[in-house]
Amino acid sequence: MSPQEMATTIGGGLLSFPVTHFDRNMVFDEGAYREHCAWLAGYAVAGLFAAGGTGEFFSLTPREVPLIVKAAVEEAGGKVPVLSGCGYGTAIATEMARDVERAGAAGILLLPPYLVQPTQEGLAAHIEAVCRATSLGVIVYNRDNAIVQEDTLAGLCDRNANLIGYKDGVGDVELMMRIYAKMGDRLTYIGGLPTAETFAPAYLEMGVTTYSSAIFNFMPEWALGFYDAVRARDTATILAQLNAFVLPYIAIRNRSAGYAVSIVKAGMTVVGRPAGPVRSPLTDLTPDEVAMLAALVETAKTPLKAAA
Repeated sequence: MSPQEMATTIGGGLLSFPVTHFDRNMVFDEGAYREHCAWLAGYAVAGLFAAGGTGEFFSLTPREVPLIVKAAVEEAGGKVPVLSGCGYGTAIATEMARDVERAGAAGILLLPPYLVQPTQEGLAAHIEAVCRATSLGVIVYNRDNAIVQEDTLAGLCDRNANLIGYKDGVGDVELMMRIYAKMGDRLTYIGGLPTAETFAPAYLEMGVTTYSSAIFNFMPEWALGFYDAVRARDTATILAQLNAFVLPYIAIRNRSAGYAVSIVKAGMTVVGRPAGPVRSPLTDLTPDEVAMLAALVETAKTPLKAAA
């Protein structure tokens, strides 16, 4: 799959960001992770992003990332393209890009560099180094200390044919419109704000045809049904599900810092597919919060119209 083919594929459907399974000693549980990826790949999803944000990329070692990607690729079995998280400083990120390409990844999601606050010139050099380190398609994740402006992005796209995607994790509507107006269909645009379902209807009007659904990990039928409603601009269904599930889910997520990932692993436990604890510095939901989530999930058991 060429970078351009991969971009078209992931832009045409919902994206899944699998959690990374750990045992009670915080060691990667490869068997459970493989089973989870095989289960997710059985649904009509457009791409699996292994070792992404929901997969706790920030807590993984550079050695673990290609192992996790290889496991996901093997379990997807060619049915679904697998993209890998990639990041940290430029030296680590370029080495990681080469490692995950060897592991079979179809593309790369480039997360923000660690700690520093770069200039646009420095950020462009970082992104370009990763693009040139691999033949895979690269998606930049616009968030935190890595806010790429439209002129910077346009220059990078001119020089790097394999820079094929832009994922927004900021929620700056003006910047998103400036980028979309300048770049048009040169890029595939991905919604990447926490609990992306909340923003999906508005972002669709700005060319963002897909988004990363963390909820897909434990409620795949529901997540696919909601995505179908968004693409169909079915406002009645969207508003009903926002009020019945998404907004109460966010209320639980917002009870503590770092819960955007923790609540997904709690959801896995609730539906009988536990993925183990989150690694520090994140913390798990309290038992009372897990009970609240379980009650909410129970109300949403009837899937929306989506086919497995």
